[in-house]
Amino acid sequence: MRDPFKYFKTSPEIIRLAVMMYVRFPLSLRNVEDLLHERGIDITHETVRFWWNRFGPLFAKSIRKRRVREGYYSNWAWHLDEVFVRINGELHYLWRAVDHEGEVLEAFVTNRRDRKAALRFLRKAMKRYGSPDQVVTDKLPSYKAAFRDLGIASRQETGRWLNNRAENSHQPLRRREKIMNRFRSTRSLQKFAAVQSSIHNHFNLERHLYRRSDFKENRSAALAEWRQLVA
Repeated sequence: MRDPFKYFKTSPEIIRLAVMMYVRFPLSLRNVEDLLHERGIDITHETVRFWWNRFGPLFAKSIRKRRVREGYYSNWAWHLDEVFVRINGELHYLWRAVDHEGEVLEAFVTNRRDRKAALRFLRKAMKRYGSPDQVVTDKLPSYKAAFRDLGIASRQETGRWLNNRAENSHQPLRRREKIMNRFRSTRSLQKFAAVQSSIHNHFNLERHLYRRSDFKENRSAALAEWRQLVA
């Protein structure tokens, strides 16, 4: 594999740190610039923008490949939901599939919220992760029509509060949207949502389920794996 850092004077460790800070936390480009300056790293916010656009998808792809290869996801129950995102005054829809443990499986942007859009989203998710045993959704008719086309209509389940896991998964993107003063294009939204989802999965340590000592060990392991991405 060709070294993606080959022609960059900055060390890969600094690039990974900048990308992680920008994508993982609700920070602006200038916030990341200032935080790195406090650590003696003198770059501009445009450099941070270039780094995340260049390396963010590479890091996300590496994380996704590893999770699929090692089976770090569940097909027992998927939670599907869509959220409204306004781009240049027009409504778009970000569809998200989350497994029962809160891992984001797929994020997909469409211009419509109809059967065809739901079908494209489901086919993309199922091509990568396989077919779920149960699917929890809201009462949007597009889901029912798409499931009928796929032959899994009997696996759909709807109900009040059943889909809170998928709805909660939108919160990090909503915080980011506010910091960025909204997205400028569907391409930038799709790109950021995909990268953010993968990095969220990587650092989703579920600290409320572990003792402090175990959580610290898991966090150190996640950071060590992050520093080896695209190495």
